[in-house]
Amino acid sequence: MTRPNHPETLSWPPLQAGDRVRLVSPASFPENPGSIDELISVLSGWGLRVEIGDHALDRRGYMAGRDEDRAADLNAAHSDPGVRAVITTRGGAGAYRILDRLNYDAIRADPKPLVGFSDITYLHLAIWQHCRVPGIHGCLVGHHAIRTTRHLLTSTEPAILHRNPRLMSVAAEVTGHAHGVLIGGSLQALAGMIGAGLPDLDGDILLIEAERQVGLGQIGRRLTQLISSGALKDIRGIALGRFPGFEDYTDRGWNLIDVLRDRLTPLGIPILGGLELGHGPDPHAVALGATAELDTTSGTLTLAPPAHSRP
Repeated sequence: MTRPNHPETLSWPPLQAGDRVRLVSPASFPENPGSIDELISVLSGWGLRVEIGDHALDRRGYMAGRDEDRAADLNAAHSDPGVRAVITTRGGAGAYRILDRLNYDAIRADPKPLVGFSDITYLHLAIWQHCRVPGIHGCLVGHHAIRTTRHLLTSTEPAILHRNPRLMSVAAEVTGHAHGVLIGGSLQALAGMIGAGLPDLDGDILLIEAERQVGLGQIGRRLTQLISSGALKDIRGIALGRFPGFEDYTDRGWNLIDVLRDRLTPLGIPILGGLELGHGPDPHAVALGATAELDTTSGTLTLAPPAHSRP
């Protein structure tokens, strides 16, 4: 799907055995040094050759080293034609500090997937805004996480995500069917990018997920920011992921569903809830920048492959 006044999506070839991939830490550092070994084991098991960015294990406060060094690792990975995917070691905080240091020319010149979520949403949004290169909202920790991330990285087949009726966000659904490009991720990052490079969301399906850090106000404030900015004026649908920490939380008679309904239902667009995306154990992965079909009747989000066949 190519929309008027929007450049064409720059997809990337699927990974295959023998390809090189690089681990980087654009935000926080891995709290457990052994997690790097686990990532290497998973990726090597696919037949990939795994490299570690020079500063992936650096530490500076809550971040993986200095801004310039974290950005340098990303730029080096995107500039190396032999590296075919960039895998983040974790989210955390700090990715938003390096957006103006990224080499977007290199990213456009040699599209490759960036894998990560949470704070990495800032990078996904910036790369989509400047380059129209799809990314993967996901990780490699857990059976479902590994399986779905591998499918997106190595296959040219569509992916289908099914509603989990036990997840809280199902209760905020609005019946309907929508087509569009899936964009989004962490609600905190989406709101944080208003005025700082949030991509044009017109005609898109917006993915929203968040974990509870404080009260319900964090959700209400960020949704209100997005609505008041006009960013959601012409979106076609909303896909709701996980909201861990809110399951048993109420504030003066309201819970998460009350806030989601109050802010999102008036938009008058289809909303699909219950997707196993985002924070919490073993999340499913999803392709950002992929053409998507949202259907509340079947409870599915179907995505075209972000990768193209190799010549």
